[in-house]
Amino acid sequence: MLEQRAVLAANQAFYDAFAARDVAAMEALWARRAPVTCVHPGWQPLRGRDAVLASWRGILQGPNPPDIRCDDATAHLLGDAAYVICTERLPDVELIATNVFVREAGAWRLVQHHASSVARAAAEAETDVDDDDSGLLH
Repeated sequence: MLEQRAVLAANQAFYDAFAARDVAAMEALWARRAPVTCVHPGWQPLRGRDAVLASWRGILQGPNPPDIRCDDATAHLLGDAAYVICTERLPDVELIATNVFVREAGAWRLVQHHASSVARAAAEAETDVDDDDSGLLH
């Protein structure tokens, strides 16, 4: 339970750095020895610490960095590795993210971030359909 809390704290530190647009804090969270990768929504995979951190600098220092909040985070431990599944909430979109951590120099460090869009539940989609059947195939 203690290690799960430590992983969740590292995950929250990632989102705190993101929300604060804190490039130095973001860079400190990523592993230095282990290989790192990142998949931003709609992007090709980024491989290597230099490419990953360059992407974060661009996002955090860009003209319109997104406001983001992490919800429903759950940590799963696998020895000296762990992953967190969570919901990323932005003003106009909800994403699902997987953040993978390794224990490096006594701390949990990110090695993988992958965020992607969420398909809406069937009940939500049905509320958007007009009652006149014009969108139905016959």
